[in-house]
Amino acid sequence: MEGVAVTSSASGLPGPFSTDSICVPGFDPGLNMMTGITPINPMIPGLGLVPPPPPTEVAVVKEIIHCKSCTLFPQNPNLPPPSTRERPPGCKTVFVGGLPENATEEIIQEVFEQCGDITAIRKSKKNFCHIRFAEEFMVDKAIYLSGYRMRLGSSTDKKDSGRLHVDFAQARDDFYEWECKQRMRAREERHRRKLEEDRLRPPSPPAIMHYSEHEAALLADKLKDDSKFSEAITVLLSWIERGEVNRRSANQFYSMVQSANSHVRRLMNEKATHEQEMEEAKENFKNALTGILTQFEQIVAVFNASTRQKAWDHFSKAQRKNIDIWRKHSEELRNAQSEQLMGIRREEEMEMSDDENCDSPTKKIRVDESALAAQAYALKEENDSLRWQLDAYRNEVELLKQEKEQLFRTEENVTKDQQLQFLQQTMQGMQQQLLTIQEELNNKKSELEQAKEEQSHTQALLKVLQEQLKGTKELVETNGHSHEDTNEINVLTVALVNQDRENNIEKRSQGLKSEKEALLIGIISTFLHVHPFGANIEYLWSYMQQLDSKISANEIEMLLMRLPRMFKQEFTGVGATLEKRWKLCAFEGIKTT
Repeated sequence: MEGVAVTSSASGLPGPFSTDSICVPGFDPGLNMMTGITPINPMIPGLGLVPPPPPTEVAVVKEIIHCKSCTLFPQNPNLPPPSTRERPPGCKTVFVGGLPENATEEIIQEVFEQCGDITAIRKSKKNFCHIRFAEEFMVDKAIYLSGYRMRLGSSTDKKDSGRLHVDFAQARDDFYEWECKQRMRAREERHRRKLEEDRLRPPSPPAIMHYSEHEAALLADKLKDDSKFSEAITVLLSWIERGEVNRRSANQFYSMVQSANSHVRRLMNEKATHEQEMEEAKENFKNALTGILTQFEQIVAVFNASTRQKAWDHFSKAQRKNIDIWRKHSEELRNAQSEQLMGIRREEEMEMSDDENCDSPTKKIRVDESALAAQAYALKEENDSLRWQLDAYRNEVELLKQEKEQLFRTEENVTKDQQLQFLQQTMQGMQQQLLTIQEELNNKKSELEQAKEEQSHTQALLKVLQEQLKGTKELVETNGHSHEDTNEINVLTVALVNQDRENNIEKRSQGLKSEKEALLIGIISTFLHVHPFGANIEYLWSYMQQLDSKISANEIEMLLMRLPRMFKQEFTGVGATLEKRWKLCAFEGIKTT
């Protein structure tokens, strides 16, 4: 045989070389990753994609395959079938191992070209090769040859025979082609979905043109046409909402609004026509329902007559049962129809009673229907205009309220800011007053301490004088001086005490005459603080003339002479400090900040 002769078992299943293959063309196991479609396994039995698998108890019988250059012998059917690896996606390449050492590419192509068109054969020196087919289903036919023993010609040499092992191979070209197909199918699926969405999407509204005098004239003509009114009124509404109305176009817009208002009467007439048609349809429906109810009554009468004794005895048991069921069903339908008809009649009676209540019983003169309709239309227009004016007034009132609230809020904020500023100013003034009071309190305390020191000094002096007086008295008594000497000593003591008091009063009342003198005293104190070892009056006078050119050396000497004698050493001595000099200034009445 030149071709491959392979048969299947008697079960009628297709052979491995038939066109039916487990590799379904077009199956995409990874399509769900790109398009979101739930994958379907084509190997599930019962889906119709592949034939059901053969029963496990029926084994496929392989036969010998004869070729021109070689012969293929099947393996022992008792042995397990050869194992294969997991099939890569888009696999078109197979691995063929166990080839005879003397096998050539021509022999390999002769054996495997019966499985399908071969695009490439890559043979190795180690008795294996890779074969790439044109389609994926051809790989299944090649896998069927796994396990066959291949013998070249009729030779029994070991180099001319070998057991074939055919398995799936993972090739980059196959995977790239498979990815290209998947992307193409994903694009087709997205395109199909987009077309479906476009088909189901509602049509977009037509574009509205911009306002111009020419377009406004065309729109005015369309507003007068009944067939184009709905489209034209939409454009007019869009223009008004866009803010196209101004003083220049107000008259034109007013004419278009007036044209729109002219369609009110037409719409009312159409409504009246439709209401009349609805009344006629109701009347026809009521008449038809009445005829149906009459026929139902006749049918029920027939069933009632059949259930009477004369006719009922002649029917069989099954016939009686059916007649009874039919009668009950007909009665139910008749009752439902009668209730519906009665409901319609009650509605008509209620409408008639409402119409009678609306009419005045004392009204004798019938007004023409057209005049009443015109009057009602005029009243309706007036009502609409008044309602629109009321809405406009309400909007204006709301705007004024908002503006008033904003103004009130701003005024409140301003008043709060002013009050806060006033409070801050008052706080600052109170703080300044507190500082001045504290300074006065400190001055008073210092004066009180000085007064206490003076008092203690005078008391000590008085005690000393008293002791001296006692001593002089004792001396007088012992020496025998006269009473006049004693009086002189007392007068001298009193004079010394008075002189000490006058010195204290003079020291207490002595102060600086002006702020200029206080400032000069402070400057001199600072100057002497910088020169702890002292300075002559001329150097001090030259320094003071830089600040005040009118001052003279005599004034500086007078300022230095006016200093209290008890502080002069601390003021001009080596150990004088700035704190002591400022205390001296405070003692003399200088107020510093």
